Amino acid sequence: MFAKWLRENNVAAGILTVIRVWLGYNWMTAGWGKLTGEGFDASGYLKNAVANPVKGPDGNAVYGWYVNFLESFAIPNVDIFNTIVPLGEFLVGLGLLLGTLTTAAMFFGLVMNFSFFLAGTVSHNPTDIFFGFIILFAGYNAGKYGLDRWVVPFIRKTVFKRGEEVTRNVA
Repeated sequence: MFAKWLRENNVAAGILTVIRVWLGYNWMTAGWGKLTGEGFDASGYLKNAVANPVKGPDGNAVYGWYVNFLESFAIPNVDIFNTIVPLGEFLVGLGLLLGTLTTAAMFFGLVMNFSFFLAGTVSHNPTDIFFGFIILFAGYNAGKYGLDRWVVPFIRKTVFKRGEEVTRNVA
């Protein structure tokens, strides 16, 4: 019952719009600050996450696999992360603010939230994850009062209909 209301109700769409715009503003300003500041460098953050991993009661790293990922991939390729983190934050925020490709934007926002969380940063991540899952679960209704009102039907019409034609012609 709640799921149906969240995904189809106009009042829910209005509430989701407020949450979406709030999250979008936070994401966009975080990304914009990194893009226009004196240069964003994730190397210190990544090295600190490796040196101080999240530990369980036994004193061992809880997310050893993530620490390994940071050591073996993220730190050696920090230049990639110095580009994709600020740009990703800005684009997630823009998508949420405008209500364009809302579910895709929120999915990638959640990927970043979990990445920060796994690295040991709590901050506002639990709140962002909670509201992010509500937006993601609501699907189209979260972007109904945004550009998704026009973008999603256009994508469905052009991309998916053409896919059906290609499938029919091949078969």
